[in-house]
Amino acid sequence: MAIPDYQKIMLPLLQHTNDGKVHTARELRRTLEDYFDLTTEEHQHLLPSGQQTTFQNRVAWAKTYLERAGLLKNIRRGHFTNTDRGREVINSSVSRIDYKFLQRFPEFQAWRTTSHSDDNTVVF
Repeated sequence: MAIPDYQKIMLPLLQHTNDGKVHTARELRRTLEDYFDLTTEEHQHLLPSGQQTTFQNRVAWAKTYLERAGLLKNIRRGHFTNTDRGREVINSSVSRIDYKFLQRFPEFQAWRTTSHSDDNTVVF
């Protein structure tokens, strides 16, 4: 299996946080690595910058998109949980969460139409 793109990561990420607990970024990355059955090579594959793994980067973007749509909320740096809206989405038996799906949320639309330079930086 190839390293999944950020859109394929969104639904399982939200599903794994649907227990009402606060999750750490590290714990969730490990859970998702197992979920996607990544090989050691895929797990260690670095972005061209050499500063971050490809999978870590994609999980971070998936998390950011879900936060901007109001499905996840940051508790403190590296710690997050899902929101009431996130639980509603999961409980609705949705089969895919992607960019198009997230556009139904006004907060996501507002974020995508603004151009704040600090919104383009993902800190994970």
